[in-house]
Amino acid sequence: MRTRRGLSYPRGAAVNACDTAAGKRAATTSYKRGRPDFAAGDYLVCRKKNRLISIQKTGETDLFDSLPDDLVISILCKLSSSASCPSDFINVLLTCKRLNGLGLHSLVLSKASPKTFAVKAKNWSDSAHRFLKLFADAGNVEACYTLGMIRFYCLQNRGSGASLMAKAAISSYAPALYSLAVIQFNGSGGSKSDKDLRAGVALCARAAFLGHIDALRELGHCLQDGYGVRQNVTEGRRFLVQANARELAAVLSKHNSGLPTRTWFSWNPHAHPNHRHPTGNGPSGCPLLSDFGCNVPAPESHPASRFMTEWFAIRGRSSGSGLRLCSHTGCGRSETRKHEFRRCSVCGAVNYCSRACQALDWKLRHKEGCAPVERWVDEDGEGGADGDDGGVDGDDADVMIES
Repeated sequence: MRTRRGLSYPRGAAVNACDTAAGKRAATTSYKRGRPDFAAGDYLVCRKKNRLISIQKTGETDLFDSLPDDLVISILCKLSSSASCPSDFINVLLTCKRLNGLGLHSLVLSKASPKTFAVKAKNWSDSAHRFLKLFADAGNVEACYTLGMIRFYCLQNRGSGASLMAKAAISSYAPALYSLAVIQFNGSGGSKSDKDLRAGVALCARAAFLGHIDALRELGHCLQDGYGVRQNVTEGRRFLVQANARELAAVLSKHNSGLPTRTWFSWNPHAHPNHRHPTGNGPSGCPLLSDFGCNVPAPESHPASRFMTEWFAIRGRSSGSGLRLCSHTGCGRSETRKHEFRRCSVCGAVNYCSRACQALDWKLRHKEGCAPVERWVDEDGEGGADGDDGGVDGDDADVMIES
């Protein structure tokens, strides 16, 4: 016979007197006749004692302890890389002392997916900060980038945030390269004189080479406008078309999209770039892919961008301190000084951290509401555009997108 844990009952050479054949027959006979017999009771109690003593002598109380550490770490790496929320990983750490120790191994933390440490802005605390820092210290590039963005834009710890993003960029993490490029273009964390357009273009080129769509679109606008690089309109337009193609390929590669597959290629003969469609009609599609007449779901924003959007929405940063947020809803970046972001030179009602965000928001939302005005006034009562911040009006943005 076997126990519930799969262990066999021990068969020792030395047998107790109550385990003899005579004792067993006496106990069985007394039990069948329904007569209380002290010998039968003694036999049952003695058998339980012998079983407990034998199990303790074998030392095999739990087979989990006999598993090698590398096997358990491999299983935990698979768990951390496929967890759907932080509680899936935390519940494993709370199971036992051994899983808690092996679960905090640097290899397990470095393989974790963004959903494993996806902390919400409304639940942010010192413990959440330490939890996210565990993954960043282990070399997880996603955690380094997420924590770097939070520290740079939300906690206003510019130096530490930039160093974490640089750590992820050294590992060729494309979103970190693009974020550093945006910082260089705007001179974020410093003054206007801290802008380095050539460094921003170089970082954009590296991120675009790694497949980052926004970086490729930003690079196309820079080449088309001669911003930080020698102007090359033909090459810039080619990069913009390539960004649209990559965006379409990224959406089609996802199986769990918001729309049925047959509706992705529903051709609209009236889908002309200059034709304005009502915002509320039809399914919401990706803003730039609508130029090709395809209705596809918009790409999902990065968890760091969603965190920053929620962070500033809770604290009302855009209205309280005078620092504006990027008007593109999928961005979440905030100004680090006044008049840092580019403002739409037509209406002056929206502002963007980059040309890529301006191009995305133009097709998604702003094309419907942009209206030219003779004169607009900023928050400080000064009229006109933001000087040399390079605001591009809506019509120019439309031409760049359509190419």
